[in-house]
Parts: sequence; C-alpha cells; structure tokens
Amino acid sequence: MVVYGTEQVSPGCIKITSDAGLAFFIRTSYLKIVKPDEIAENAEFSDCDEEDILDAAFAFSAESKAVDYLARAEQSRFGLTRKLTAKKIERKHIEMALDYLESVNYLSDERFARAWLNSRKIAHSEGRSKLNMELAARGIAKDVAESTLDDFFSENSEEKLCRRDLKKCMRLRKTEEKIIRTLLTHGFQYSMIKKVMLEQIEDQ
Repeated sequence: MVVYGTEQVSPGCIKITSDAGLAFFIRTSYLKIVKPDEIAENAEFSDCDEEDILDAAFAFSAESKAVDYLARAEQSRFGLTRKLTAKKIERKHIEMALDYLESVNYLSDERFARAWLNSRKIAHSEGRSKLNMELAARGIAKDVAESTLDDFFSENSEEKLCRRDLKKCMRLRKTEEKIIRTLLTHGFQYSMIKKVMLEQIEDQ
C-alpha cells in the first residue's frame, strides 16, 4: 500500500488516501507497529505494517458503529459486541474499539446497568435476585451488578416494589398460593413476601 495523502481530521484521528483510490480513517492509538509520523505522503507499507494500518481502519469503523448505538442509549459491552458481530465485524476489531471507548468513559457497563435498572422499574416490580439475574444475562460482571444494585436499592425500597407487585397480583385476583409463587419468581425473598402480605391484611 502506498499512501497518496493524509489529513488530520481530529486529535488522534487521520484520513488516509491510498494508491487503491480508497480513503479511510484510523485512530492512531489503534496502531501497534507503525508509528503515526511514519504515515505520510508517498510512504509505502507492506506485510505486517500494512496489516497494522488496516486493522486500525477496521477498528475505527467498528468504533463509529458503536458510537452510533451509544448515541441512542447506554449500551453494555456485551450487548455492543453482539450487535457489532451481527454486522460481520471481526472480533479483534470490536475488542480494539470497545477497549478505546471504555478508556475514554464513553462506554460503561456500570452506567448501562444503572440506566437499565431505572428504566426497568417503570413497568416491572422485581427483587434483587431477579434483577441480578437479568443483569448477568446482559453480560454485566458480578461485582459491577452488586455495586449498582446496592445503589439502586438505597434509592428504591425493595419492600415498596414488593408491595406494588402484590397489589398487581391482587387486582388480577390471584390466589394466595399464586401470589407467593409470582413474587418469588420476581425475585423477592419469602420473608419479605409474607411480611407485606400480612401488612396488606392488617390494612384491610
């Protein structure tokens, strides 16, 4: 590959025009072999050096697609990996892009988990164990999930969520046995369920 021209489009990001008539972008931090100042007009690259530059270009493309998703809503690394893989992007380029986005705090599993929990509570009343499983299913690491759930339940009473779920079950005229089974399925502890059910009876 022969470089016909380069243009810095933003800090750490350059546009390269090659002898193939193609123009592409790279983030210089993705380069592992070639030094950024070696990429200049009429510079020629082959073998490992050329592959290094192309890997940087593919990683930048993966980054751009990831940023498009992040602009719409918070994403988890796991979720973004699945979406980018579906776009036929190679795993190594996905990893390079997501590592960079995490390093600049544009991608954060903790932030995603917090946003997901706050969105989830609008339509669902669920206990800690169920929410923990749901976060795990979305690729959130155990320590991140536990920390985020601690913060979530410091602001949202689990008992209050359990009472809300109980009232929903009662509106649906479920039997006591079905209510208990439903609340257990929704992640509430048996002792908490019995407590809120007793309180409900006493309030009637």
